[in-house]
Amino acid sequence: MQAVATFEKSLTRHERKTISGLTTPAKIQAFLDEIPYSGEETYRCPLTVLRDGKGHCFDGALFGAAMLRRLGHPPRILDMLPNARDDDHLLALYKRDGHWGAVAKSNFSGLRFREPIYRTLRELVLSYFEQYFNAVGEKTLRSYTVPLNLKAFDKLDWMTSDDNLEAIALRLDEIRKVPVLTRRMVANLSPVDQRSYQAGMLGVNEAGLYKPPK
Repeated sequence: MQAVATFEKSLTRHERKTISGLTTPAKIQAFLDEIPYSGEETYRCPLTVLRDGKGHCFDGALFGAAMLRRLGHPPRILDMLPNARDDDHLLALYKRDGHWGAVAKSNFSGLRFREPIYRTLRELVLSYFEQYFNAVGEKTLRSYTVPLNLKAFDKLDWMTSDDNLEAIALRLDEIRKVPVLTRRMVANLSPVDQRSYQAGMLGVNEAGLYKPPK
């Protein structure tokens, strides 16, 4: 696979040793958990994430997709979409025995790894619902995109170059969205309870936290 070969040729000996240990989705997640959450708005390709040692959810999803690709999975991502009072959140997807799982970098403790136990993407996305809340405790998840296969962006060198990553973000804005709540459901939502809020905010980087207008 040319894109993976190009990525690996770009690595230093130390970087090659680091990714050689990322042999399972759980180990990829552990790497993402160890690096700091970035509050910067810049996009980082997987190579830059490795070299900077930090990233936000977009960066983490691309890194996760690249590392999963090395293990033989298609480099697929999915964007979970909130209402207007929160940030979206990206997942790197993988399948095992016909079931979906995910790897993710998040500022919130509950929006990260999922084991491959979900029969459908809807099941997977809804597993994040209760933990998907904003800084004032509102449950905000409303829809998600169909998966985007990053193989289509190999010509833009998305694994090794930061230059054209905006094209991926723009494509996520264009592709089909799948709603998960009705208006009636939204109207009857309760705020997140305090214990869950505190657990979800554990270790949060305030610089990268979206704060909705009052």
